[in-house]
This record gives sequence, structure tokens and C-alpha cells, in this order.
Amino acid sequence: MSTEVRVPTLGESVTEATVATWFKQPGDAVAVDEMLCELETDKVTVEVPSPVAGTLSEIVAAEGETVGVDALLAQIAEGDGAAAAPKAAADDAPKAAEKPAADAAGKDVEDAPSAKKLMAENDLTNVQGTGKDGRVMKEDVLNALASTSPAAAPAAAPRAPVAADQAAREERVKMTRLRQTIAKRLKDSQNTAAMLTTYNEVDMTEVMALRNEYKDLFLKKHGVKLGFMSFFTKACVHALREVPEVNAEIDGTDIVYKSYVNMGIAAGTPTGLVVPVINDADAMSFADIEKAIAEKGAKARDGKLSMAEMQGGTFTISNGGVYGSLMSSPILNPPQSGILGMHKIQDRPMAINGEVVIRPMMYLALSYDHRIVDGKGAVTFLVRVKEALEDPRRLLMDL
Repeated sequence: MSTEVRVPTLGESVTEATVATWFKQPGDAVAVDEMLCELETDKVTVEVPSPVAGTLSEIVAAEGETVGVDALLAQIAEGDGAAAAPKAAADDAPKAAEKPAADAAGKDVEDAPSAKKLMAENDLTNVQGTGKDGRVMKEDVLNALASTSPAAAPAAAPRAPVAADQAAREERVKMTRLRQTIAKRLKDSQNTAAMLTTYNEVDMTEVMALRNEYKDLFLKKHGVKLGFMSFFTKACVHALREVPEVNAEIDGTDIVYKSYVNMGIAAGTPTGLVVPVINDADAMSFADIEKAIAEKGAKARDGKLSMAEMQGGTFTISNGGVYGSLMSSPILNPPQSGILGMHKIQDRPMAINGEVVIRPMMYLALSYDHRIVDGKGAVTFLVRVKEALEDPRRLLMDL
């Protein structure tokens, strides 16, 4: 008996994925829930487990192929699968017979079915493939169609020639879907928003003293460490109440103001930048915020974040300081209108009451969409964040 393996539901608004890696090959034995392959979507990686025990008899969607939700990925022969290997060999026979014909046409790699369908519908030939072994993928056909459209933007300039001895020391790797999405969204943000950045600096003395005084008691009571991010989240929530346009977004000719704060916390992972969202952060305590950050951070590092956990953010905090950044201009996370950049805490000489003293200082950066946020509002927001961090008692008294 044969069982089909299909693409699982990928998340809200996600309709397709790319087959990244097959962990099993035809003829391999598989156990129930053993991972068969890995799919890449725009934001997350999805592992596909085996629904039954048996032998993988056929792989329908090869590595690099784009597949839709519920598309057929593979076939599994249930049981010990002793007859699966001969079946796979028999299945390969017609393909082997077809191969000389393909060779005669100058190509021995089967293009993705979705790509062939698009090429036939649009009367396209000789599309350059970027898939494995030159396989033509759906994206290749879409790119070819876009380049032939009269309204298409000018094509990117070809890469400059590289000397033969240098080319041998280069490695060409196809961008993952996550990296492609990051690149597209950030460039779209620059092209769409009237982005501007304003800067300030904050004396972290009081926050550091408060954290050092209560961190052990906080950990004992709540079971999570007290970090700086909860202070910054609280300070931003406080400032967003006073400057609501930083927590709003543009929808056509309308401005949508949010009476809640879904805080995005940018996190670097081995595969790229993701922004998990903490919903209703304005209604959470320090402990709740720290627990949510720890949970989402662990999921981000393990690639376990769902699409729902990265959607609906109204404002974002990015902490480049953990990597040693002293100052930067963060890029907006569309459709949001503001993002706060945290940086490295560094001891610097400061003039306090006419005397030079050493204080732990941090540069802050607020990038904002000037279409909706005026300079006065942006500066006011950053000043309120600075005031709340330099005197955390203001957060308790809502001042």
C-alpha cells in the first residue's frame, strides 16, 4: 500500500514553499514521524515528517522545486517496503528511456512542472534555469516574463568579469527564500517610505543599578532573567502613548492608529533576521515581557517560529548592541512607521553638574516614516524613551 506525502499548511497568506533538503532518498526505510524533507517559506523553515513507517518509494518534488500547499512531495510504501526498491527501479526505467530524447534536445534536466506550464501559456523558450543542475523553476519564468514586460524596471547590471584564478576561489550559493524575502522587504521599505533617522543618547546608570539590585530576586520569583529589553519595551510603550503616529501605519490615503502595541523584537538567527512579535506588550508586566522575549528568542534560534508569531507588529526594537554596534540607522519594518535601534553600552566621560564623570552611555536611533511622523513627534518620542530609562520611576508613575 502506498501513502502520499503532501505539503502541509504553511501559515496564513503563505501559498508556496521551496524544497530545501531531502533527508531520505528512494529506497530508504523511514519510521513514523521521521523527518523526510525540509521546506523553506518566506520566513520560516518547515520540516515534513513521515506519516507512516515504510520505504520511500518515490520523490516527486526535487530539491529546489517550488511547491504549493497540499502539493505531492513523495510516495511511501507502507510496511517493511521490501518491494519498494524494485518498484523504484521500475519507475526509473521509463525515465531512463526518456533521457536520450532529452539529451537530443540539448537538456537532460527535467524542469519544474509549474515552470513548464507557465512557459507553455506564455510561449516562452530558452529560459535560464537557476535550480539544481540548471533546472528551470517557476521564479525563473516569472523573472523572464517581467523582463519582457514593457513596464519592467531596467535589469540589474551583469556581474563584472572575474579572472580565472579568482573564479576558482569563489563559491556561488543560491539565496534562501528567507534571505530573498529579507532583501526584497528592506529594499521595498527604502523605496516606499520617506525614511529618516533621529538620534539621542541615554545614561544607563539608573537602569543598570535597578537591574543589579533586583535581578536575583526577579529570577527567583519569576523564573526568568531580568534583561534590558523589558525596560526598553516599557519605555517605548510609554512614549508611543504620547506620540501615537509612531505606532500607526499608512493604508492608501488613510492613517490607521493602533490603540494597542504589538512589539516586534528583531532577532538574528543563523539563517537571517526575523522579527517575532509580542502581542499586547502594553498590557504586560516586566516579567511577562521577559518570558515572551525568552520564548520567542529560543524559537527563532531553532527555526521554530510560526508565521503567525511574526505578523501584526506595530513597532519594532532592534538591538545591534549585542554585536558591538556603537551607532546605526535601522531600516523600517513595513508597514510600521517606526523602529528603535539600541546600541552598545560604553563608558564615556560626561559633564554632570559642571563636573566630568564616567557614565555608561548608549546611543539610541529612531528611524521613522516622515510621511506620517513629523520631526517634532520623532524627537519627542526619543526624548520620552530617554527620560524613562534615565529615571525608571517615571514608568511606575506614568510620567
